[in-house]
Amino acid sequence: MKYFPIKNTNLNVSNIIMGNMRITQLSLSEIENLIRTAMDHGINFFDHADIYGGGKCEELFAEAIQMNPSIREKMILQSKCGIRSGYFDFSKEHIITSVESILKRLKTDYLDILLLHRPDPLMEPEEVAEAFDELHNSGKVRYFGVSNHNPAQIDLLQKYVSQKLVVNQLQLSIAHTPMIDSGITLNMNVDQSINRDSSILEYSRLHDITIQAWSPYQTGFFKGPFLGDTENFPELNEVIDKIAEKYEVTNTAIATAWITRHPANIQVVLGTTNAGRLSDACKGSELPLTREEWYQIYKAAGNIVP
Repeated sequence: MKYFPIKNTNLNVSNIIMGNMRITQLSLSEIENLIRTAMDHGINFFDHADIYGGGKCEELFAEAIQMNPSIREKMILQSKCGIRSGYFDFSKEHIITSVESILKRLKTDYLDILLLHRPDPLMEPEEVAEAFDELHNSGKVRYFGVSNHNPAQIDLLQKYVSQKLVVNQLQLSIAHTPMIDSGITLNMNVDQSINRDSSILEYSRLHDITIQAWSPYQTGFFKGPFLGDTENFPELNEVIDKIAEKYEVTNTAIATAWITRHPANIQVVLGTTNAGRLSDACKGSELPLTREEWYQIYKAAGNIVP
């Protein structure tokens, strides 16, 4: 397992994250097995959100692992808040109340990282700053970040909050690459050259923000996995399978390695509830895809390399 420090923190993190959005589908023993499998493979980072299962996912996680101080110190726990039923809420009251509830469900005194889940157009950054200061000064949250935010939204927040925003969680997979596409085809009169995310990848590298890639095996916005979809992605699966055979790993490991190969030190958020698939993904943590292989996979997904 590859580890690296998140800049402006004292956290040394695995580049694979166990996401917990779907664990309500499992029994307590299955959840425990999934967590133990993750830790046995070297994963030390666990991602949550207060809306996952309506908070039930956090409760089940803590119950399954029998959360206690000795286990807690081996984990980096991250959760997200700001999404309510049908709208977003970055008010001071909601952020603080959300964190109090998250801590109670996870049976811990603090979060390592809190993310604001999706941009709130009605955000008053001064309120966010007050909430962050209160949570940080009380020791309930160590570090802060965002999810699904563009550079201007981050800059607006950072103007007011005193804590450095250290993480941005964004959708990225071989079959969903807007943060890469426009930079490759700059100034070309093709659809791929449209800048859909305000150069968030380059911005994050310039500002020492760690990107966490969610839905690493999905195409589009929850349109299903591309791995094994030979009807819609025949060439991509053929190329991935061939490279997987070379490295004697599964296609899941190659899809993971394609993201971890990027020099930005992108963390991969796994959403699987299958311990075997989680194990397969971990084999992509340090798998050294060549530059040629990386581009070959990118092109096989239907992208232009001029």
